[in-house]
Amino acid sequence: MSTIFPLIGDAPAPTAQAETLPLAREFARDPKSGRTIWRNGVPVIATGLSAVLSWAYAALATVRCRHPVYSRDFGCELEQLIGHAYTQDVKSVEAVRMVRDALTVSPYIRDVRDVAVDFAGNTLSIGCVIETIYGEADMHV
Repeated sequence: MSTIFPLIGDAPAPTAQAETLPLAREFARDPKSGRTIWRNGVPVIATGLSAVLSWAYAALATVRCRHPVYSRDFGCELEQLIGHAYTQDVKSVEAVRMVRDALTVSPYIRDVRDVAVDFAGNTLSIGCVIETIYGEADMHV
C-alpha cells in the first residue's frame, strides 16, 4: 500500500513482540489497596496481563528516582504537581502525560489511552485503558 508518508511503515504484527518477550511475571497486588497479595507466607506471583497490571500499579505508586533499588525509568512523577499553583487544566494535562510516561517504559505495554484524571480535594484518581501484548485492561487508581 502506498502512503504519502514513506518513512512510516505499518505497525508490527501484535504477536511478533509477544513471541520475543518472556512471560510477564510480577508480585500480585490487590487493585484496591496496592498491597502485595500473600498466601501461606509467600507472595503470590501473577503472570501475563495480571502481572503487567500489577507492575503498572507499582509504577504509578512509586516516586521516580526516590528509591535507589529501582532504575531511573521506573516510577511516576505525579508528586511534582503537589504544592504548585498550576491551574486545574494544566495539572490534568501534566498528570495524563506523567501517567503515560510512567507506563509506556514497559515493553509489555503498547499504549495507554483514555486517561482520565480527577483531582478531588487531596486525592488524585486515575483511570485509563492499558493496551498490552496480552490484551487490553481498564485500570483505576
